[in-house]
Amino acid sequence: MKQTLVDPSQALPRPEWVRRLNDEGRMWQRIGVLRQMVPLDSDSLLDAARASTGLEDFGDDDWQEPFAVLIRALEEEADLNLMGRLCTRSELINLLQSRLKISDLVRRHPEILAAPVERPIFITGLPRSGTSILQELLGQDPQLRTPLFWETYFPVEATLATGPERELARANGDAMATQWIRVTPEIQTLHETAGEIPAEDATVWNLSFVSDAIMSFYQIPSYHAYVNAADPAIVYKYHRRMLQVLQWRAPRRRWFGKTLFHLGNLPALFQAYPDARVILSHRDPLRSMASVTNLLRTFYWQRSDRDFDAPGFEEITLAEPTARRLEAAMELRDRGGVPDLQIVDSRYQDLMEDPVAALERIYRAIDLPFDAPAAERVRRYVAFKPKHKHGVHRYATFAPDEARKLRPWFRRYQERYGVPDEV
Repeated sequence: MKQTLVDPSQALPRPEWVRRLNDEGRMWQRIGVLRQMVPLDSDSLLDAARASTGLEDFGDDDWQEPFAVLIRALEEEADLNLMGRLCTRSELINLLQSRLKISDLVRRHPEILAAPVERPIFITGLPRSGTSILQELLGQDPQLRTPLFWETYFPVEATLATGPERELARANGDAMATQWIRVTPEIQTLHETAGEIPAEDATVWNLSFVSDAIMSFYQIPSYHAYVNAADPAIVYKYHRRMLQVLQWRAPRRRWFGKTLFHLGNLPALFQAYPDARVILSHRDPLRSMASVTNLLRTFYWQRSDRDFDAPGFEEITLAEPTARRLEAAMELRDRGGVPDLQIVDSRYQDLMEDPVAALERIYRAIDLPFDAPAAERVRRYVAFKPKHKHGVHRYATFAPDEARKLRPWFRRYQERYGVPDEV
């Protein structure tokens, strides 16, 4: 079923310096030299990563096929402008450098991979359902730890570096994280980004090149199809490896993370982490679908002049596939396909109305103490991060008649979890 969004704006305006840069890129594209000026071929990227690190071993070979699929899709399908090519080349080289450094570190210190990752906590649910604020609130607890954006860009430096070297890695990680905002300021009103902000688990497993975080920035159907069909075990393998590296020389704390990917892969999550706890966030799916469509459109516009199309994201942007995704998780829990007692439900509405009470319920369910200092940490953080701190974003929304037509798809889900209508 085709869905129509009432969009409050046309294409987002770009900063003047980005517009002028892309204008130059279009000239280079017309004369056929843009790809040579900013190459995205495999050999160029691999050579750059090797030369900059002095290392050769990228680790296990299971990244090579998805990497090849991604590179081909970027050149054949993504329609990247000059800024898009620059951002993409920078990020891919950084991922390859990190793989080289991690492989070298664990070769020299195999004990890193022997250390357990115990009782991790994972937040998941539909996008834009309060998972980010939940992650940030858990991040205030000194008992817990989640990877920060800068640590995912420079994981070995985050583990080994001290003093000025560590501060340089932190500053460089912050610069990479906030590059999105410099290129597309609108992102900051949708999704706060900075080096010290908790990273999504999907960002962690970019190292595997099987990642819905990569999908979020490019309209590349062949790669989307590949990721959606891939064995999720590969992403949890690299997720564990990243955590093991980051915890190697740090005081042991309980890990937590979040991404929407977990929702459709709960069996693989519990296979990788049998003692995990999952916080499942619930919100009106129509609100979530409209919100994530806006977010994806903004991400795509950062790197291409082509307007929004969402191949591969039907399970979060279209009603019937989204409903099937939610009901599949419900049925999995009902039939014992995953340990239901290790999953706690959290309503977006409750989190917004009384975050202290919502966090207290979650803590009890995941066997963590929630005392007066914990409640005060929540209050302080919510006060520090008021709504619209970075400006108001005018979200697309469904027309009333359209919303009424789509609502029945979610009746069972909303009744089960007491999710109120927002649209």
